[in-house]
Amino acid sequence: MPFAHITGWGMYVPEPVLTNDDISKLVETSDEWIRERTGIRERHIASETDFPSTMGVEAAIRALKVANLVPTELDLIICTSSSPEYIFPATACLIQDQIGATKAGAFDLQAACTGFVYALNMGAQAIRSGSIKNVLVVGTEVLSRFTNWKDRNTCILFGDGAGAFVLQASDQPGGVMSAVMHSDGSGADALNVPAGGAHCPATEATIREGKHFIHMDGKEVFRFATRVMGKAVTEALEQIQLTTNDVQWIVPHQANYRIIDSAAKHLKMPLDKFVINVDRYGNTSTASVPIATIEAIQKSQIKPKDKVVFVAFGGGLTWAAMVVEWTGPLPSKKHVRVEPYRWFARLRSYIRRILRHIEGFFSRKEL
Repeated sequence: MPFAHITGWGMYVPEPVLTNDDISKLVETSDEWIRERTGIRERHIASETDFPSTMGVEAAIRALKVANLVPTELDLIICTSSSPEYIFPATACLIQDQIGATKAGAFDLQAACTGFVYALNMGAQAIRSGSIKNVLVVGTEVLSRFTNWKDRNTCILFGDGAGAFVLQASDQPGGVMSAVMHSDGSGADALNVPAGGAHCPATEATIREGKHFIHMDGKEVFRFATRVMGKAVTEALEQIQLTTNDVQWIVPHQANYRIIDSAAKHLKMPLDKFVINVDRYGNTSTASVPIATIEAIQKSQIKPKDKVVFVAFGGGLTWAAMVVEWTGPLPSKKHVRVEPYRWFARLRSYIRRILRHIEGFFSRKEL
């Protein structure tokens, strides 16, 4: 049975930064009030030209460069997002087209902020089954477009960004070691976007009532998160007979500093073993775990052979944890250039659209 290794990683955040002082001009709040309750100082906000697919593509290209893997070698792309480009088609398909992954299947996975850990597990299991070798997992968010900037309870929390990992098959031990996934739909109302789906389609009334924005019962979500994060970490470690003493780093979902602090106390681990960057990005939902991981790699905190635990929670309600032995890129005899595939993908997509138009024209004539 092959092992699933994380061999590439990439992130992208839009340039515009919104500070707490900026938000204090929109709603009644202050920098001190926000930092005391969340630990957040600032967050990145997508520009008019940033979309889940375009940000996901930037992160994906960077991840493929690290993995030294060309897009045409990908077998599967899983995109997870709480703010997808459309209900359908899948954002994963848009990314597939834009990077030129001509052989890859692509689908979206929806598990709110827990989505990236879920998607990593799905990709790892597909590799371990022997059916595929190379998987791209992308978490990408433009939550600012689902944020009610008049709601002090939610507008202080969220930011935009994207992160991507490449998973590859290898006979060498390491990579994804264990994972647990859980859900509790009885808490669905605690964190949701009420309208826009089949249950509550868009109408003038839903728009007027702000039902297309994020709604959250903050106290309930806080209680839920502090209850499940530590338990999920312990459960994932117990699957492979490890304890927190064997772990070098915990990379938690970056929702709130107080929640992370509570998880550290539950696990009886020092807070300096937790990767924390919520102060500079806010809650980027599915992108938070990869962005935090990548920053830890850039700071030389996460190193080969380290045991790393990813843990996340989100709407659904959902929560999950994963234990990984960090390895890095697989050995390769040649260096590949990823960027040209991106430009070729644009040309290919344009030509295929023209051919479909021509095919449709002649089909109409035959009818």
